[in-house]
Amino acid sequence: MRIDQRKVIAALGGSRVVQGMDSEAKAEALELYLSDQLDNSIFVRLGAPSKPLTVSELDEQIDKRPLRRGIGTLFSSGGTNPFGNRLPSEPANVPRLAPMPAQPVLLDFFNLRFAPATHVLQSADKALAAGLPEDIVLACLLHDVAQVLMKADHGWWAAQLFEPYVSEKVTFAIRYHQALRFYPDPAVGYEYPQLYNLIFGTDYVPPPHIQAAHEYCRNHKWYMAARLITLNDLYSFDPNHIVDRSCKILGYHRPPFQAAERGPWERQQPDGAYVADDRES
Repeated sequence: MRIDQRKVIAALGGSRVVQGMDSEAKAEALELYLSDQLDNSIFVRLGAPSKPLTVSELDEQIDKRPLRRGIGTLFSSGGTNPFGNRLPSEPANVPRLAPMPAQPVLLDFFNLRFAPATHVLQSADKALAAGLPEDIVLACLLHDVAQVLMKADHGWWAAQLFEPYVSEKVTFAIRYHQALRFYPDPAVGYEYPQLYNLIFGTDYVPPPHIQAAHEYCRNHKWYMAARLITLNDLYSFDPNHIVDRSCKILGYHRPPFQAAERGPWERQQPDGAYVADDRES
């Protein structure tokens, strides 16, 4: 990425401000500037508006898009684009889905249905690096994968999808992270993502069911479980943060399943016993 020194200095507040910074502050400011520039360049390629629009301005674009925003990514070529545009490089038709194994495990879903899953892998890796408990790492790993089926209300979709296989706390965190992401919590360092101004509009107000979910979760004993998902979520693009799907994150979890609750983390052996799958490839 080419850097225009004058633009950097202006973005940081001018030469006088920059001169007052120590070396560490300058390095951090430059890193933030480059991250913002990378985000903006990717947004432009995705067809994002050149500036944040209002809700009504975004609504006027609905019948001008080839894709309905909120559609599951498996059901349309270009469905991963949050701005509802199909890129010229994307095929007009959807590809065939690869067949699943007879007894799929979690890694199979990540490889064959959730891929590339970069966002949730980075989120889980960030939580793991921060030393958070295993259940929070697991919630970060799973929180957005239901977007392959439906982006709208994906927290509820994902919670229902994994509820038979994970703890109530993990299910709760996955369900309510969707509401919490719209509400800053300065006490724990969570700010409203600027990306949402581009996606939802500068004057966006969450609908009543999201407001109610936030109020309910805010007073719940597991509030921080859901909030930690938003704190370890990534609202920008980091091409250097690569997490291989064959890494240990997908073999890290050992949920305590009941006999009738065999899930995609376990594989049945020839003798009929179930063991946690620990494959790395």
